[in-house]
Amino acid sequence: MRRPVIAGNWKMNPPTLDEAISLARAVAAVSAPLDGIDVVVCPPAVWLTAVAGELAGSGVAVGAQTMHHEERGAFTGETSPLMLAGLASYVILGHSERRQYDGETDEGVARKVASAVAHGLRPIAAVGERLDERRSGATEAVIDRQLRAAVSGLDTIAGSGLVIAYEPVWAIGTGEAAEPSDAQSVARQIRGILHERFGDDAGDVPIQYGGSVTADNAAAFLALPDVDGALVGGASLKPEQFAAILAAAAG
Repeated sequence: MRRPVIAGNWKMNPPTLDEAISLARAVAAVSAPLDGIDVVVCPPAVWLTAVAGELAGSGVAVGAQTMHHEERGAFTGETSPLMLAGLASYVILGHSERRQYDGETDEGVARKVASAVAHGLRPIAAVGERLDERRSGATEAVIDRQLRAAVSGLDTIAGSGLVIAYEPVWAIGTGEAAEPSDAQSVARQIRGILHERFGDDAGDVPIQYGGSVTADNAAAFLALPDVDGALVGGASLKPEQFAAILAAAAG
């Protein structure tokens, strides 16, 4: 049985250390009574140390929002996988905002996914289509291209901890979530590609839905046969809403 993975992507929030610690403490409190799910919070890099310290022993895992594939070097502003050791156990890679605003490419995401696995980090590899791609009927082709690239550097996914997040770009932060049937269709495609590439190990990979996930719609997505969690944006900054999403995942 795949365990649902609910990851809160805080993005460039909150603005102060005190708020970050307070939010981490609130997430730990609402997560404590729940079993059978993996809960992850992904704060900005500057708050990783403090949040990891606050969550130590709570059962809530910490994830980074990105990383460089190299261990060290002249890469101003970047964070290496070695720097994440002891702080994060997950790392989001290929998020659409990184692709859009920071020029991340399919090839770059592939290097990062392979590096994360090699360094014992669980990659949350994000794939998803833009609105113009959706309207032109290119969703399936985009998912195929991005996913095959993301896992191209892996010889096996057994023991890799790989997580795939389907995040339709047009639904992120817009309040317009995908229909559950659309999310299931893409999740089924993702699992089929992984099965073609890696065989039965594909059945062990959690697939998240991300894109305007709320307390009101989470249960519908989490009930889908190939959706095993959520990558949550804005609602992860509101403990009461995040708690409702966690409760839906816990069943």
